[in-house]
Amino acid sequence: MANNHHADHEFYIPAGSIWPPVSCLGAGLLAFGFIGHLHFQPAIIGNGLMVVGGLITLMAALQWFAEMTRSAGARGYGKGMVPLVQDLAQRYGMIFFIVSEVMFFSAFFAAYFFLRAHNPEWPPANIAEIPVHLPMLATLILLTSGATITWAHHALLTNRRQAAMTATGLTWGLGVIFLGVQAYEYAHLVHEGVGLTSGVFGSIFYMITGFHGFHVLLGSLMLMWAHWRMKKGDYTRHNHFYFEAAAWYWHFVDVVWIGLFLFVYVL
Repeated sequence: MANNHHADHEFYIPAGSIWPPVSCLGAGLLAFGFIGHLHFQPAIIGNGLMVVGGLITLMAALQWFAEMTRSAGARGYGKGMVPLVQDLAQRYGMIFFIVSEVMFFSAFFAAYFFLRAHNPEWPPANIAEIPVHLPMLATLILLTSGATITWAHHALLTNRRQAAMTATGLTWGLGVIFLGVQAYEYAHLVHEGVGLTSGVFGSIFYMITGFHGFHVLLGSLMLMWAHWRMKKGDYTRHNHFYFEAAAWYWHFVDVVWIGLFLFVYVL
């Protein structure tokens, strides 16, 4: 790839890297493993592929993030030297990414509303009642995390680094607690006989809530990385877009969960 120092423009052109294709490989194995888990026996083969694919994806993503962080630091981007065109490109890129995620969840909500409108009894009679107390607790956890990430951003803008680090740590910690509550809820529902194969209700319930849980996991990892970089002193009050992008993403995850809680659990 061309060396950005000698380019006649301000766009950032990253050097060649092995980690993006390795991430794709891991994601592919994860997807095929999930398909194998659903449709083929013994399930251990699909489960094994999911574990291997998940580990490869996580390892490659972390290496990719570290490589991009080192590259940005070498160009002085962590010290307030980001060109305007690069800053705009980052912001538009994150906005378009979140818009694509809105479309992703819109498809699941549309499927849910369609199935609910065309079934005279919802949930079906053979489905055990889904308790609302655990989702209520999860809602309180995520709403609190939305407040802590806002606190962290405001603290960073006012140059209160220690407060920003504390609030960021609280935010991803609440995300991890949310995932624990969701795992406990899933274990309870499976024990009651409500699984992924429990008809259309089981399928859409676990797909829409499970994908949201995956996004909470992804957002928590992003905030963990931002927390680590904050401790290193990478961010300034004027230049901290990675943290800001992670905060945008976290607020999006919060909004999606409010919709899930209202339409899937309450109404």
